[in-house]
Amino acid sequence: MTDTTADEPIDWNRFWSEADCADRASATPSTHHVRGLLADFFTAKGVPDSFADVGCGPGVVTFHVAECYPEVTAIGYDAAASVLVENRQQASEREVENVCFESAVLPNFEPDRQFDLVLCFGTLAYVAASKCALRHLYDAVAPDGQLVVGYLNQRWQTHHQRLVDSPERHPNPEFEPERFEERFQLVLAGESTLSYRQIHDALGTWPRSFWEFTDKPAERWAWHHAPLVWIPK
Repeated sequence: MTDTTADEPIDWNRFWSEADCADRASATPSTHHVRGLLADFFTAKGVPDSFADVGCGPGVVTFHVAECYPEVTAIGYDAAASVLVENRQQASEREVENVCFESAVLPNFEPDRQFDLVLCFGTLAYVAASKCALRHLYDAVAPDGQLVVGYLNQRWQTHHQRLVDSPERHPNPEFEPERFEERFQLVLAGESTLSYRQIHDALGTWPRSFWEFTDKPAERWAWHHAPLVWIPK
């Protein structure tokens, strides 16, 4: 995830140190969605030799790629030291030899190498300088590689602001609007929302839709409010 300052909503190092199962599920709600789409992407574009998962959290996607594609070198990056320690221990226990975990703090991302595929999913919502982060992520993509980005757009912002203002409309009776507003304050303020145009303006290349080669998921939010796109290098 991102680094944490006094102005940022979550201390991710503390979060992962103290998170229970419910907290972990809430922080990684769509990993099943991403894993399935990555499999379709690999089928269409080829399995990359190297894969970076930036903002990996507990490494669900990183481990999935490493274990399903043992020919891939997979590196998970996160700013939270606590989750990196946990992930490294899991890699040792599970004897996954083609995965490792390293520290990175967005919006800066300057690894000592480039990757055939860089994924950043569920993370840019917490980065105020999201366009700067995009440029750093894209710089880490090798020639002929791809950047895969999941982001929240203005539709998400508008929809969830309504739920914060009228929490009785939320389908989950345990919805906590104050906690939700604190966590997603950058998105609700419009500081970390993105669009196709903004991605293009930041990178000089138009993002492309996953639905070019796979069916849209049943969950409407997955393509309407929280798009996943790929940007060729």
